Amino acid sequence: MTGGQRLHTYAAYREALARAGMPAEPLAWYLDAFKYGMPPHGGFAIGLERLLAQLIGLPSVKLAATFPRDLHRLTP
Repeated sequence: MTGGQRLHTYAAYREALARAGMPAEPLAWYLDAFKYGMPPHGGFAIGLERLLAQLIGLPSVKLAATFPRDLHRLTP
C-alpha cells in the first residue's frame, strides 16, 4: 500500500511520456480516457493479486495476476 495518487490529467501523462522519451502513439488508447477528464484516484488498497500472493506464498505478485504487466507486456 503506497497511498499514492495516479496521474489523472492528459497533460501530465503527455509530460511524463516526453520526460521518459517515449512516444505517445502506442499508448493513445489509454491516453484517450484522460483526454476528456478523469477523476483523481488514490488510496490504500492492497490489491487482490498482492493479497493472494501473500496468502499462498508466491515469490512474485505477477504469478497471481491474470494479466501481469512488465517491460514486454503492456496490454492483455
